[in-house]
Amino acid sequence: MGEVRRLMETEAGYDPGVWKQLGAELGLTAVAIPEAYGGQGYTFEELCIALQEAGRALLCAPYFATAALAATAILAAASESQKREWLPGIASGDTIATLALGEAGASWDASGVSLIARPVDGGFELEGTKTYVIDGHTADRIVVVARSAGSCGDAGITLFAVTGDAPGLSRRALSTVDTTRKQAELRFDGVRAEPLGEPGAGAAALARTLDRAAIALANESVGAAQRVLEMSVDYAKTRVQFGQPIGAFQAIKHKCADMLLDVELAKSSASYAAAAVVADDPEVPVLASMTKGLTSDAFRRAAADCIQIHGGIGFTWEHDAHLYFKRAKGSEVLLGDPTYHREILAQRLAV
Repeated sequence: MGEVRRLMETEAGYDPGVWKQLGAELGLTAVAIPEAYGGQGYTFEELCIALQEAGRALLCAPYFATAALAATAILAAASESQKREWLPGIASGDTIATLALGEAGASWDASGVSLIARPVDGGFELEGTKTYVIDGHTADRIVVVARSAGSCGDAGITLFAVTGDAPGLSRRALSTVDTTRKQAELRFDGVRAEPLGEPGAGAAALARTLDRAAIALANESVGAAQRVLEMSVDYAKTRVQFGQPIGAFQAIKHKCADMLLDVELAKSSASYAAAAVVADDPEVPVLASMTKGLTSDAFRRAAADCIQIHGGIGFTWEHDAHLYFKRAKGSEVLLGDPTYHREILAQRLAV
């Protein structure tokens, strides 16, 4: 984890050389992008497998933002010509991209969008602020969710394409709990933007993007939770107290058993949801909220129990347990916390 600790202290939060390897050499940024747009032509399920491994390693790179957020949004909303313009750079790893949705005090859906898009001289200008934008301070391309002036709810929602160096755009890195995943605040002051698809008709594309992003994040969390479980069990086998490994004590056995149940249930849910996306199952919106809430809880509990099992050393900066706990807390609220998703789930099930 030495490289993770090094990168999390940098402003960019990633190594350009490693990012080039991920994209150009391993092709991981192209996994779920169709071959017609320079991608590998695999499915969302393969992307989720890669994300599980990224979560396991606490990957410090704009992979989730680029491959799971931005690419998914472009595929859902953009026209054919826009896909051919934007996606090849993402697929090759030459372009870092992200999705700008969150706003201060707002929910993670269309109803929380207040950033305004005003028609100007045959185009659009954006006014407002986005926050908690994953890798927003380093992104070359940004998909921005905005609404037409005077609209509310799902009406007037449009996804816009903006370059990272656009005039009127200011970006500020945020100080967050999880320093392994960088976030930023973006201010738009008359920023010219290109609508992806039909202006004012982006609510369905946004909902589709957010469901898939929630499932992608759930799979990343599962990979990290699995690693936390392995760390805990390994330590319980080797740490000796009162003449025997601490794993021999019933309290530790119970914690490890509960962690295993949580992780396996979360893994099954996340994998099933990813397969449902590939099958274009109509239950994907239900599965997205169910899986995001379930995996968030499982990862947070596992990370907390990992610290408890490690005892005093688990609380120290030198041990890696706190890095996973901070990632768990960050991922728990990203794209909506478990309470939010259970409310959405109840609404989608008409309970």
